[in-house]
Amino acid sequence: MTTETGQFERLFSPLQIGPMRVPNRICETTNTIGAGRLAGVPDATFTAHHLAKAQGGTGWIGNETWLLNSPLPNESADEFFPGAGATRFPIYMLPNFAEEVSRFCEAIHATGAVVVFQLTQLNFTVAASSVPIVEAYDWVPHALTEDEIEAAIDTYAMAAGQCAAAGVDGIEIHCTHESLPQTFLSPALNRRADRWGGDAVGRTLFVRRTLERVRERIGTSTALGIRVGAEEAREGGYSLWDMREMVTHIAATGTLDFLDVDVGHSWGRQPYVPPSFIGHAENRDAAKALRADVAPVPVLFSGRVNDPVVAEDLLAKGFCDLVGMTRAGIADPDFPTKAREGRLGEIRRCIGCNRCIGDAVTNDAPDMFKRAVCSVNPAVGNEALHATLMRPAQTPKRVVVVGGGAAGLEAARNAAGRGHDVVLLERTEALGGQVRLASRIPGRDSFEDFILYEENQMRLLGVDVRFGVDVDAGSVLAFEPDAIVCATGSVPRTPDTPGVDAADVVQGWEVLAGTAGEIGERVAVVSQEDHYETPGIASFLAAADRRVEIFHKWTGIGSRVERYSIGPILRRLEEGGVVVHTGLRLARVEDGKLELVSAHTGEPRLAGGFDTVVLVYGSVPDTRVHDGLREAGFGGRLFLAGSAWVPRLLAEATQHGARVGLEV
Repeated sequence: MTTETGQFERLFSPLQIGPMRVPNRICETTNTIGAGRLAGVPDATFTAHHLAKAQGGTGWIGNETWLLNSPLPNESADEFFPGAGATRFPIYMLPNFAEEVSRFCEAIHATGAVVVFQLTQLNFTVAASSVPIVEAYDWVPHALTEDEIEAAIDTYAMAAGQCAAAGVDGIEIHCTHESLPQTFLSPALNRRADRWGGDAVGRTLFVRRTLERVRERIGTSTALGIRVGAEEAREGGYSLWDMREMVTHIAATGTLDFLDVDVGHSWGRQPYVPPSFIGHAENRDAAKALRADVAPVPVLFSGRVNDPVVAEDLLAKGFCDLVGMTRAGIADPDFPTKAREGRLGEIRRCIGCNRCIGDAVTNDAPDMFKRAVCSVNPAVGNEALHATLMRPAQTPKRVVVVGGGAAGLEAARNAAGRGHDVVLLERTEALGGQVRLASRIPGRDSFEDFILYEENQMRLLGVDVRFGVDVDAGSVLAFEPDAIVCATGSVPRTPDTPGVDAADVVQGWEVLAGTAGEIGERVAVVSQEDHYETPGIASFLAAADRRVEIFHKWTGIGSRVERYSIGPILRRLEEGGVVVHTGLRLARVEDGKLELVSAHTGEPRLAGGFDTVVLVYGSVPDTRVHDGLREAGFGGRLFLAGSAWVPRLLAEATQHGARVGLEV
């Protein structure tokens, strides 16, 4: 396909993969973020999410992984884990599964895209050997017997047959990400002495037999491939050289139409869902090596590729034949069309925060309240609703948005997009609020992409942005607004602790903003915050050659950080020499000395010799403008949005702001 700019000739060229012709090289690889409402069934909400990507120009729709039935004894209970489960009756066995899949495929095919279904045995109940499968957890599985292995292989064939009959273009066997096949491939997990273990030939037997049985079932009219991790990045796991040997044996079966490649483990130094702390396409060389081993089988590479320019470069230099750009499509399902039309500045780019996959794995909310989520795209999980509400306003209004952080920007963008006359008032000289602060943390520079997108949207939509405005109720009312959105954010929380008002005690936000004054060589970071702020500020200081010690209130820092990101964060702290003390609460600060109390015993502790003390206690809502407007008796619609309502995370702020913009 010829692009309007001629910039992405390879990215938008078609490719024949066995019997499947993909219209371009942009792939939504399988990602289970819970796009549907009915626990993974391809219902209307599920279809709306993935269809948006197909309509936006993604050529390969991998949707979500499809869990298979596990070989369990009659007396045992089904088991469910973070992102995994062992069950007798998976979704593909539901009576209406084929009908729903057929309807989904028809919707995707109408756009010209292809549908690939990934089949997986993903659980911590059964495995090649009784060895904990994931380093982040300690669940020990049952080692499968010969009969149970055969039964497990049969489930792939049964499910593949149903999917192919329903109109799926390709079947992918999930052989990485702690799935059952990986427990056979991995020398760390496969300790068997029979034909299913041992050397590379034995460890690939499960995958080879599965591919052969699936191919017997689906024939040659449906494409067949596997997803593998090029290296495990875990203690005792296989290396790239090991995988090159194994994939050569697998390809020799003649069953492969494609090979899908990523790198890493779910936890630790190299996660297979790379967060912003990992470089763009950092593991591209691994894909290139495997591509040489399986040629002419096409290779799909995934690993934090959110930029069409990077994707084109990967293709041009022979690293791969297709590019997984899954999170790029979550952040902006229309990015392929925008790239093809030369509108790169309008792309809402993935910032690599991993909220999408992190929530899917760790969200323990009741099923009826679970939704797919993206920090920068508030429509995710509610695509159909947003499409309905994003309509021209019946009566255009004068809307004043106070605050240019995430919530204010989204409120302004959506309100202006519906035809309202919007003025945005920002007290500083730049947009972004806390997102701008976060972008100064090492490994978080990608957060600036969100700000750049919003700045471009303000310009394109004609929002009147005014900087350096000292806002109060009177100055807002002077605009004679019909509606006011108070998105004034939050302010750092200061504890009622003796000594925190001293000159050598500063807030973490001040450190990031560069307004804290001179920071001494030895720094104590005192924390009552459990997400990214504490390790982020500590790594910022360590990168500036400060000697940093963290004193945290409870059992460990970053307890709310999902498993794919915590490893790279802690790695940065370790490399920066940051020392972490846990279970300590601050009682007093005086002359660089900390009086602390054990959170476990109440016993006093002392630490001293610090030049600067940095407080990281989270934040509290700033409602001063909102309170003033209420007291002034403003008669129009008055909204309180984002952290000015309750301080949460970026996704909550963008979602709240967007809903206000759609409602006003």
